[in-house]
Amino acid sequence: MFKDYLKLHFIVLLWGFTAILGKLLTVPPVELVFWRTGLAAAGLALLLLLRRQPLRVRGAAAARLLGVGVLVAAHWITFFLAARLSSVSVCLAGMATLALWTSLLEPLLLGRRVRGYEVGLGLLTMLGLWLVGRAEFGQLPGLAVAVGSAGLSALFSVLNAKLIKDHPPLQLSFWEMLGACVSIVAFLPVYGRYFTDGAGLRLGWHGLDWLWLGLLAGVCTVYAFSTSVELMKRLSPFAVNLTINLEPVYGIAIAAGLYLLGVAGFGAERMTTGFYVGTGLIVVSVLIHPLVERRAR
Repeated sequence: MFKDYLKLHFIVLLWGFTAILGKLLTVPPVELVFWRTGLAAAGLALLLLLRRQPLRVRGAAAARLLGVGVLVAAHWITFFLAARLSSVSVCLAGMATLALWTSLLEPLLLGRRVRGYEVGLGLLTMLGLWLVGRAEFGQLPGLAVAVGSAGLSALFSVLNAKLIKDHPPLQLSFWEMLGACVSIVAFLPVYGRYFTDGAGLRLGWHGLDWLWLGLLAGVCTVYAFSTSVELMKRLSPFAVNLTINLEPVYGIAIAAGLYLLGVAGFGAERMTTGFYVGTGLIVVSVLIHPLVERRAR
């Protein structure tokens, strides 16, 4: 369990870094997720072939995995959009509502009873979120989009907790990345015509985009996503998602370091006291969860 949680925290650190990559990349959010999911699907297919693991899934099982992939695509698009509409720190603070979303969705979809302490910890997270929103009112649109993105993340995480019982992690991750990429390809003509203000699609790479996309697709997606799914065999969705609430802490720390170093694009990472108090409450909810869960058991 200690090794599992250690691995989980490393994955969360990588996910905290994805918001930084979203700021560094020049590709717009929809086109960015197209490249991320396409490259990740290709990488996962190569891993499956090298490890001689089954790639094919038939019938209704394939449809379910592809459907979850659509949710993954919607989550990542809204996540990167939130990072563009606000600072990295505010975007990641909005993602911390993941625990509250999970405490509501897990009993509904997995058929277990509602645990009072999970709802309580989720509400503590909401209090922290309210303090963040109050302190950074000018970035409220980005915060709202991030909260919606957290709901999508909680939904596909809970669904994966069921699907991982029937599919190996790499196979499940491949089909979900494929579903995400195919859904974006289907959406691109509509997006390019109606949502780009006449500018059309911007699929080209500029500067160091090739490096940032390589890190995003290879390390933060192929490795992190497939490993997180594998960990759900032994850790509950709520425990995983509550730990993911540390994503803003790791991401904010990285963003603050870049701000102190004077990196262009991170000047907005200087926050008010209310923001740090709210984020502190989120951290407390994560740290006390294992103690409360042990006592409840």
